[in-house]
Amino acid sequence: MNFLAPLFLLGAVAIGGPILFHLIRRTTRERTPFSSLLFLQPTPPRLTKKSRLEHLLLLLLRALALLLLTLGFARPFFRQPEAPAPAAGPGTRTVLLLDTSASMRRSGLWDDARSRLARHLREAAPADQIALFTFDREIVSKLSFTQWQSVPVGERAALALATLDGLSPGWSSTRVGPALIRAAEELTEDEGTGQRRRILLIGDLQEGARLDPLQSYEWPKGIEVVPEAVRPRNPGNAGLQLVAEAPDSDRGTGAVVRVRVANSPDARKEQFQVGWANADGTGFATAPTDVYVPPGQGRMVAIATPTNAVGLTRILLRGDDEPFDNTVFVYPPEPAPLDLLYLGSESPADSHQPLFFLRRALPDTRRQTVHLTVRKPGETLATETLAASRMIVVTDRLPDNLADAVRGRMEAGQTVLFAPTGDTAGATLQRLLGHPELTLGEVRPPTYAMLGELDFRHPMLAPFADPRFSDFTKIHFWRYRKLGEPLPATAQVVARFDSGAPAWIDFPVGRGHLLFLASGWGPDDSQFALSSKFVPWLYSLLDLAGAAAPPSANPLVGDPLPLPAGRTTDFAVRLPDGTVTNLPPATIRFAGTLQPGIYFLGAGPTATSVAVNLDPAESRTAPLGPEELERLGVRLDPALSTAAAEPKPQAVPPAQEAEGRQKLWRWLLAGTLAVLLIESLVAGRTARQTSLPVEATS
Repeated sequence: MNFLAPLFLLGAVAIGGPILFHLIRRTTRERTPFSSLLFLQPTPPRLTKKSRLEHLLLLLLRALALLLLTLGFARPFFRQPEAPAPAAGPGTRTVLLLDTSASMRRSGLWDDARSRLARHLREAAPADQIALFTFDREIVSKLSFTQWQSVPVGERAALALATLDGLSPGWSSTRVGPALIRAAEELTEDEGTGQRRRILLIGDLQEGARLDPLQSYEWPKGIEVVPEAVRPRNPGNAGLQLVAEAPDSDRGTGAVVRVRVANSPDARKEQFQVGWANADGTGFATAPTDVYVPPGQGRMVAIATPTNAVGLTRILLRGDDEPFDNTVFVYPPEPAPLDLLYLGSESPADSHQPLFFLRRALPDTRRQTVHLTVRKPGETLATETLAASRMIVVTDRLPDNLADAVRGRMEAGQTVLFAPTGDTAGATLQRLLGHPELTLGEVRPPTYAMLGELDFRHPMLAPFADPRFSDFTKIHFWRYRKLGEPLPATAQVVARFDSGAPAWIDFPVGRGHLLFLASGWGPDDSQFALSSKFVPWLYSLLDLAGAAAPPSANPLVGDPLPLPAGRTTDFAVRLPDGTVTNLPPATIRFAGTLQPGIYFLGAGPTATSVAVNLDPAESRTAPLGPEELERLGVRLDPALSTAAAEPKPQAVPPAQEAEGRQKLWRWLLAGTLAVLLIESLVAGRTARQTSLPVEATS
């Protein structure tokens, strides 16, 4: 027997009451007439016998009544064996998606998400199949369906949770759309099992989650999504974002850093402070600026850079309860150097020559500094200058020794742009390519020539592959140089004139390239320098030559950082936590930006620094409604809409259900009334028997 309210059993102590009352001796009320006591000596009464229990039947009845009443209030019940579980069906095939983005760093979210995940794993039936994925900017498989099935039933939940040991939210952005698509594809691989297929999405489901890929994705039939949103202990959030400047902005306007303070619609605070933080980021290094931001709005704040701003690399926001997005890192970007070597005899001031336009097409900006070295063919050229150049531009005939040196640099991997201004440079082309049979002659069309066939698969024309930018018909060529046939077998014709003659040719030489232009970009040759395509075309050549693209204006966590090309040794990258990673020479991008902070690329005086920040979308922490997923075609679990319309009744505990069904307390109370009735009859009879001798004496 079990009791629903066992504390009422303490009432059984009241059974001692009847026993105590039966032990108390009552003073008799009998009076006996007697003569005068004047001649008697006072004698104290002597105790002849001890108190003893009398009327035992009454005592037992009264004690039994109290015991039955106590048991009735304790609400006893008998546990019944549970009904056998129904036979196992095909089970459910479930993909668990656990959010590990930066917004999950808010108070209480991660622990709540893990507890929900553990509950679903423990409740899995033996026939169920489960796969576990974590997602932020990337999607990582932690447990596949095959691994789940290969483990005994009793060990599956422990195995799944063990894969999450040591895991915590990172600093990447939330990509819910790609995660749902990956989970749906995982479930569509085996559709013939007859199992119910569903995706359980566990995370904060905030407005900053990226859902864009779902717009062009046709959601598979038979797959349901069950979103389980976790909510933080402190509602609302304010975030700090760095306002990036244009890469070609004025280099002299860096005295002010602009940041934006965004406050969520459900925020409870409106007063904040923004300013430069000290080295450890725990306080302000300069006087902060007070900012008032109502819920759901944002404010732009200009933070002045101190003149002695040595070591100031971060801006801090104070007044918010969630600190994960209250810091932005700022480091003045250092311009990327681009070394170009120009070998030609024309004057830089001559507006009819290619050098005049080349100087103006590559200006110095905040992100890059172009170092253009001009040498005439007969002038002395240092070997270091030749080796350091990203690209070598040749427009005139070169001495044989210089041509051999340039060919050596091509064989080592450098790129040469050969755009002759006359047909006298044919001997140089023969020496650079190692083909003495090549001839070079000048052609002047009756009116003009146009580019009639272009290969947009080549890196030189890849930026123009989009149909919006692929029209080159407005560029007229007044004259061009024609190479004699046949061309080397390795030559790749990138563009042809409308006459069929090659216009741009890529000649591989060793590990490098020689890019031949049949017509230059000067006004005497063509209108190319005056075209809007000239500058992006030059940058495509620099990319082909291996010049590292400058970092983006505001790289985010997860964005790859471009590295200098043409390296022959390992390249060191120092992370914000002080860890140093050495990359092999063939690596062109560093993809390990897993945390916000300052990254140092390289070592020594040539090292550059890049500030990497949190994705501003992570600060948009207002809850995202499930209807937004439905709008994009995602099929939700039908039970979600039913639960929203009609609140689900609270489940009754099994013990309370068993007690309510048996209702033993009613029988105990009925027994108590019966015992009290019998006790009353017995007590009345006992009282009459005791009073009869007294009446007879009187």
